Amino acid sequence: MKITQKIAKADAEDRCFWSFEYFPPKTEAGVVNLYDRMERMYTLGPEFIDVTWNAGGSSSDVTMQVCTTAQAVYGLETCMHLTCTNMPREKIDIALNDAKAAGIQNILALRGDPPRGEANWTKCETGFSYAADLVKYIREQYGDYFCIGVAGYPEGHTENPDKEQDMKHLKDKCDAGADYIVTQLFYDVDIFLNWHAECRKIGITLPILPGLMPIQNYGGFKRMTSMCSTYVPQHIYDALEPIKEDDKAVKDYGVQLAIDMCNKMKATGINGFHFYTLNLERSTRLILEGLKFIAPIEQVRPLPWNPSLAKNREKENVRPIFWRNRMKSYIMRTESWDEFPNGRWGDSRSPAYGEIDGYGVSLKHSAEECLELWNHPENESQIADLFIKYCQNELSVLPWCDSQMSGESDAIRSRLAQINARGFLTINSQPAVDGAPSSDPLYGWGPKNGYVYQKAYLEFFVSPAALAKLEARIEASHPFITYYAVDKHGREMRTNNKTSSPTGGAQQQLQAPTAVTWGVFPGQEIVQPTIVDPVSFQSWKDEAFELWNKWAALYAEGSKSRRALQGICDSWYLCNVVSNNYKDEHAIFDIFGEAEDAVAAGAVASR
Repeated sequence: MKITQKIAKADAEDRCFWSFEYFPPKTEAGVVNLYDRMERMYTLGPEFIDVTWNAGGSSSDVTMQVCTTAQAVYGLETCMHLTCTNMPREKIDIALNDAKAAGIQNILALRGDPPRGEANWTKCETGFSYAADLVKYIREQYGDYFCIGVAGYPEGHTENPDKEQDMKHLKDKCDAGADYIVTQLFYDVDIFLNWHAECRKIGITLPILPGLMPIQNYGGFKRMTSMCSTYVPQHIYDALEPIKEDDKAVKDYGVQLAIDMCNKMKATGINGFHFYTLNLERSTRLILEGLKFIAPIEQVRPLPWNPSLAKNREKENVRPIFWRNRMKSYIMRTESWDEFPNGRWGDSRSPAYGEIDGYGVSLKHSAEECLELWNHPENESQIADLFIKYCQNELSVLPWCDSQMSGESDAIRSRLAQINARGFLTINSQPAVDGAPSSDPLYGWGPKNGYVYQKAYLEFFVSPAALAKLEARIEASHPFITYYAVDKHGREMRTNNKTSSPTGGAQQQLQAPTAVTWGVFPGQEIVQPTIVDPVSFQSWKDEAFELWNKWAALYAEGSKSRRALQGICDSWYLCNVVSNNYKDEHAIFDIFGEAEDAVAAGAVASR
């Protein structure tokens, strides 16, 4: 969707809106950390994000990677920066074509800084001299496909002391086909408001978003304001001087300053704000909290999972639950699909997931980071302790879980820790929910005035002995429970989800998917966005067991850690359990009540 469409919607609803800027990190680890931050900050409800493009396009590959991932995996409406610096027309065409192929509809067109190591800006061969030329070219080549943003300078551009001339350049960019304006950072609201009024006087009617950079530390603040020649009111220097050595105090002041600036602008009718995050989360989060800016649930969570904004996934609204904690993997394994489920999953025999050898299963972090996180577990008991710590939020990731457990898991966190202590190593879960309002801050999703439901779900690795005990208990006294279990080789799918054949013959496995999340909304059919599907489970188990191998490979051949991890991979089962009695939130945990003797028989016998 175009940024201008989002702005128009917010204006029609008479609400404030905000957006975030990120820059492409220089290292692979930095990119991984940025994705974590972007996923967390998704919950703050930005209308869009933008990603910078270094002078000369030196970060262009990373910029495109971050933009594509943000759009396709995390469901963030993304705007890609594009500069003229060291960018011949051929490179610009490649960047724009790649952006269009990724479903990105928003471009921030900039002239850019001088190339690294050069004092003055010069046009490259077949390139453009001004941002207005780039805007005009994009319009000529792509028509109205792209929504084009341009930069505005409330204090004037550093290279142009003539403010009237600077305003003329801005008007030229608007007349060339720009759709909205984002300003350079500033700290004097009056300067911005006067400049905003001047824009309107000379006929600039486009939306103007003020750019705000929260102060993170004194040194960085001084460097940035010096580099951008930003005017800083004396009262800000006076407030910072006695606390400049105290980073926390400086951050706290920066948060309050930004809140005060936004409130002053808001009082004049400015409703949209663009935050230069510097790839940091805390200050932006606190500013939004201080302003009481809360995005509507239907915007932040239109579905229980972040919908992809990739062009070919526009109508996708059903997914198997198994990849819930590895969204990027699911996107990669299904990227070759021509169509994505809409309304229902369809024939359970049809999903064709990319082979794991085709794209590679990997741990999220480097070997060094993984070893620091998980140390050297030498037996099943120590391995189980890591799963327990994850459930208790003492560990941030596991191989199967790219981030910490979601807030909805707070209701079952202690129960999860208990069953992990009994040898059922959980990697995915959701609590039962019986008709929570769609506006519920913890469980809510979808349009207003609806109700959402969930069947309790657990997925875990389990030893053969513990699985046999569990199956017997389910069979004896838990008719509302269905389960699937499979080993590494997939030779046998153990399940109680069976039905009699139409002719009254032997029991046959029921291969239909089971909805585990659904919503009821005014004027709509029942929405069922999350399912358990046995065929998809078979594909997921390849990835799930391969992650044991990746973990084991961190340790030396023949080491106790490697043998313990490989032993689980080679002999245990992956099992998922659904409690179809969604009115009883405890029912799914009752099946583990008598599992201690199974543990003694082999699950975590070394405890």
